[in-house]
Amino acid sequence: PRQATTAPRIPPTRLALHHFDTNYSLQLRDLWPCVRAALLCEQKYGALLNNFSSVDHVARELELLGATDFVSEGLRKAQRWGAAAGGGESRSQEVSGEGRMAMEAETVTQVEPSPPLDASVSSNIKCYTFPKGDITRFHPTRPDILGLFSYYLLDAASLLPVLALNVQPDDFVLDLCAAPGGKTLALLQTGVCGHLAANDVSISRTKRLYQILHSYLPKEIRETVRVTSYDGRNWGELEGGTFHKVLVDVPCTTDRHSVTEDDNNIFHKRRTKERQMLPMLQLQLLMAGILATKPGGEVVYSTCSLSPLQNEYVVERALEIAETQFHISVHLEDLSHFRTLFQDTFSFFSECRLGELVLPHLTANFGPMYFCKLRRM
Repeated sequence: PRQATTAPRIPPTRLALHHFDTNYSLQLRDLWPCVRAALLCEQKYGALLNNFSSVDHVARELELLGATDFVSEGLRKAQRWGAAAGGGESRSQEVSGEGRMAMEAETVTQVEPSPPLDASVSSNIKCYTFPKGDITRFHPTRPDILGLFSYYLLDAASLLPVLALNVQPDDFVLDLCAAPGGKTLALLQTGVCGHLAANDVSISRTKRLYQILHSYLPKEIRETVRVTSYDGRNWGELEGGTFHKVLVDVPCTTDRHSVTEDDNNIFHKRRTKERQMLPMLQLQLLMAGILATKPGGEVVYSTCSLSPLQNEYVVERALEIAETQFHISVHLEDLSHFRTLFQDTFSFFSECRLGELVLPHLTANFGPMYFCKLRRM
């Protein structure tokens, strides 16, 4: 019989899983088998309520199904602790993992303390999730009388970077890598953006962003959003020092997609170079985000990857470059209170050196989601 002249084609999902087995087993150690199983199982979703549609009856319907708004639950918990502490220091200062302690010893001057728990999260964002262990699915959403959809289904962990940004009234906000649009929609649900610039380099993905804005927002709100398709790496040159808040939700290995979908997979052989260049692209985008921020403004960097090379290492390098090449001092903000607020909904990795990392878990199958907050001094 004739011998095959080419090696059998290994599906990119298999290549991704092999890559993750090699790398994440070292990083997560005995947590990896559980995280791996969750990545390969059906993802859990949250329902981001659309405050611009008639939502009161929708919230009641979701509550009758057993779902709760994880944001307001976390805030209620914070208020209870605040009252218990007699209005004093309400923050849990649990330090987790030797890695984090070693890091804090080195960068003790760089980490900003957390604000009081209930002051650090926007309460206008409402996202309903089913309890840990409950795998009920949400029904597809229906348009209201004005034709606006009442909720948007997304990985609830992807709201954490938006909550961390903590948009204040009249803030100028930039979403640097905005498509397909879930986080942009969440930023608008705060109801307080003075101006929102939503950018994505991909014109086809920007079309998807337009569709979402059209399906969820009334015309007068849509008109407050400026949608562009620039290369985000150049934003610092286009509009440097302009924004109070910048979200840098970068392209990454999208770990969950990479192990479950062969279509458009970053581990495809023809995308090897692109994948290897991701940390450089991420660093350039984060630097552009820092440069686009006003002094005193804040940047949240996020990925949906577990990889330290795309997470902590990118942040560390950006802090160095900001200091040495641009003479900009950037402080790392402490987000450990997010673990305390939302531990009933998400499974957090306690040994993340910088920022916070949500781990997929079979009882709470959200994420992965890494997020880290920086302040330009």
